[in-house]
Amino acid sequence: MNLLHPYTLVVHPDFKDLKDWILSIPQLFTNGDGEIIYKGRNELRAFSHQGTRYVVKAFRRPNLVNRFVYGFLRPSKAKRAYLHAEMLREIGVGTPRPVGYLNIRQGFLFDRSYLITLEAECPHVYRELFEQKFEYEEEVLREIGRVTALLHNHGYAHKDYGRGNILFKQTPEGIKLEIVDLNRMDIGPLDIKAGCKNLERLPATPQMHRWLAEEYAQARGMDPEKCYQLTVAYRSTQPGKIDGKY
Repeated sequence: MNLLHPYTLVVHPDFKDLKDWILSIPQLFTNGDGEIIYKGRNELRAFSHQGTRYVVKAFRRPNLVNRFVYGFLRPSKAKRAYLHAEMLREIGVGTPRPVGYLNIRQGFLFDRSYLITLEAECPHVYRELFEQKFEYEEEVLREIGRVTALLHNHGYAHKDYGRGNILFKQTPEGIKLEIVDLNRMDIGPLDIKAGCKNLERLPATPQMHRWLAEEYAQARGMDPEKCYQLTVAYRSTQPGKIDGKY
């Protein structure tokens, strides 16, 4: 943790044997190893290591000011995502199991950070609800409402709660969700307005909004009709909103 040390590595105790492999991750990215899942501002790659699948998120190098900020004043995005994943799992909210994170420094300045998790168990993403028909669509929306209420009851609000960050699958026990991209999270009490506003980035038909709002309101002891009206109103302010049917 020395400020001049070239890296900071935190590994969950259950994965302590992965230390050397995690330290090799920057070089693996440089070599072009792994399977690219997403490449944009940040990059996601999947790796197989000793028979287990992992996903590594490489956060882009910040600008010069933020390299100083992350070096001295603020936790890295990888560290925040790791800690938030632990928080979610503690309250029973699904997210890919966090393995560890690695921060790289260049002298006094922060350089890059990497988050390592197990590969997600859920194969589907929320946006797929608008790309294909799921016979269990209502169950998915109601489970999202219930899980979102659980997050909000604990004072957790995902700041990028959008169509790409909610994963789902159907199981014999019901719908399983996994919430991803956890580095940005607000922590504090949420009333009905703040809670419904947190749903504004999720596209939905009127019926989808109804299912979401009913389950969310029931789990939080709120008025379902008021929740529905608020979610529709907040969503209507978003660019590129989807209101129609399939």
